[in-house]
Amino acid sequence: MYTPEALLDAVLRQLRAEMSEVLVDPWFTNASPITIQDDVFVVEAASELFRDTLTNRFTDNVSQIITDLLGYQAKPIYVFGAEADSWRLQSDSSVYAGYTFEKFIVGNSNKFAHAAALAVANNPARLYNPLFIYGGSGLGKTHLLFAIANSLRKKYPSYRIVYIKSEDFMNEMVEAVKTSGFTDFRAKYRQADLLLMDDVQFLSGRQSLQEEFFHTFESLFQANKQIVLTSDRPPKEIATLSDRLQTRFESGLLADVQSPDLETRMAMVKSKANNLGIDMPQNVVIYIAENITNNVRELEGAVKKIAAINGLMGSPIDLPMAQNAIKDIFKERPGLNPTAEMVLKEVSAFYSVPADKITGKAQNKEVVLARKVASYLMRELCSMSYPEIGKILNRDHTSVIYGVETLTKTMTKDESLRDAVSDMKKNIQSL
Repeated sequence: MYTPEALLDAVLRQLRAEMSEVLVDPWFTNASPITIQDDVFVVEAASELFRDTLTNRFTDNVSQIITDLLGYQAKPIYVFGAEADSWRLQSDSSVYAGYTFEKFIVGNSNKFAHAAALAVANNPARLYNPLFIYGGSGLGKTHLLFAIANSLRKKYPSYRIVYIKSEDFMNEMVEAVKTSGFTDFRAKYRQADLLLMDDVQFLSGRQSLQEEFFHTFESLFQANKQIVLTSDRPPKEIATLSDRLQTRFESGLLADVQSPDLETRMAMVKSKANNLGIDMPQNVVIYIAENITNNVRELEGAVKKIAAINGLMGSPIDLPMAQNAIKDIFKERPGLNPTAEMVLKEVSAFYSVPADKITGKAQNKEVVLARKVASYLMRELCSMSYPEIGKILNRDHTSVIYGVETLTKTMTKDESLRDAVSDMKKNIQSL
């Protein structure tokens, strides 16, 4: 019986003998075996390029080798990014050992969401389905998703658990259309026992994506499978979400996660310090908790940096050291300083118009609207001058001025357009 690591070692030995080290080793650099499950051997590649190359060049050879080694027909699957995370959740909950209910710091700001997530973990698809957890970035929503997954993996080892971010769901769907792999794409999600989707607000405005996810949702719900979703806002505030998806999301339980109060933040700092094995003075704990108020990840990042300086430099942990160590963390988050590239990416995805068309010469209705919205958002979010926007979009600055002014007038009368622009603005600021 092979472990995933032993199987990959055996495969590489045979593959080198067949094809030579020069052809094999560069592409398997940093490849990481995840699981042997049923008739597939799942391997994480170092990048999307490596994943695609491994799939195209080595699948046939590796299929034959692992079939011979395992004694039954099997094939390799090469994954990267969110798909690798999904397979890890299915195969080994210890990968997310830090994301458990026991390690989630409960306070007034999150105790309802925590209780709801725990109830789902104890009674999947019986009490609250779907569970919709919403709140700002870095407040622990993903921690609760993984805690549910970890709990259910221990209780039901055969559960097929799928975790995905909505943007990755979209990317997989586009790839499935390109490669005629829609059957496999749908099977992956519709055969899940537990579907966890992060950041569903990014479904907004993408009609074909919403249509596909609606049918996925319906298939799982009718099969009595648990669905857990997170968002930075409640369903009713995702303005361009289809009515039927909003209805489905609101049919279960909505649980909000708010910014933690000072007491909870202090508990989080102490817990992280204990996990890292450092003794943090109370005045340092208070300093961090008083200055980082809205983002749990930033709290953890502050503690990690202090611990690193203490360990690497031997600097004692005191208030001056902490103040100097984490002063950069108090700067505004990147999401509050959007770039033109971020705007173009969001507008392109929202309207399903390639970015090169927005910056190109096309004048059809969809492209012109996307170009006006991009101009407006660059002006609004990036504080760019009209000539600067014109340079990005390959337009004269007078054309940019006209586009922004006409869009602004149209939004005063067109509520759906106003909602769409508002959604895009929120999406960009949450990146």
